[in-house]
Amino acid sequence: MSALVQLERHVTRLRGCADCPQMIGPVVTGNPVLSPVMLIGQAPGVKEGPMGRPFAWTAGKTLFGWFAGLGMPEDEFRNRVYMAAVCRCFPGKAAAGGDRVPAPDEVARCNRHLVAEAKILRPKLVIPVGKLAIAQLVTADKLTEVVGIPRRATLGGVELDMIALPHPSGASTWHRTEPGKTLLVRALAMIAEHPAWRSIMPSDHVPTAVAP
Repeated sequence: MSALVQLERHVTRLRGCADCPQMIGPVVTGNPVLSPVMLIGQAPGVKEGPMGRPFAWTAGKTLFGWFAGLGMPEDEFRNRVYMAAVCRCFPGKAAAGGDRVPAPDEVARCNRHLVAEAKILRPKLVIPVGKLAIAQLVTADKLTEVVGIPRRATLGGVELDMIALPHPSGASTWHRTEPGKTLLVRALAMIAEHPAWRSIMPSDHVPTAVAP
């Protein structure tokens, strides 16, 4: 069975997952793109479920703006990068406001999907977005310890390069103030130069700028 068929079957099964009773469906996942680059988000927000795709709202506009600066507009990105997440359903709202942080057991149950995807794709480059996603690959207390610093990591027994990004949430100021702003620019430049990223770039791409 080809890797593409395996991935398509995996995504079909994933969309039917109902393992976490507190999570709010539907399952949100990217297209079954056989890519050497995998992006790992944290969890979909309230808008992503109805819209049927990850990073479909405000944070996505910022995220895809970063990649557009590297010459990869949103539609190209969605068709060339496999988009995964730590959790694939909306966790709901927290009592104190904002989205609920997924519980450790929910993260653990959903991790089997990430592991399966890594084994099928065997990605050369993984881009975790935000602290929860980064924590699935490496241990770090602060974003300054990982953003802008290329690392080797292992996911599902697959060794890969990791270039971490901060979460593009509008509620966060980290990527808009120093040292986060400079570290974000550095991380994006590293992504742009990575061989796996370069291998999926449109042949007629024209990067505009690395700065977010």
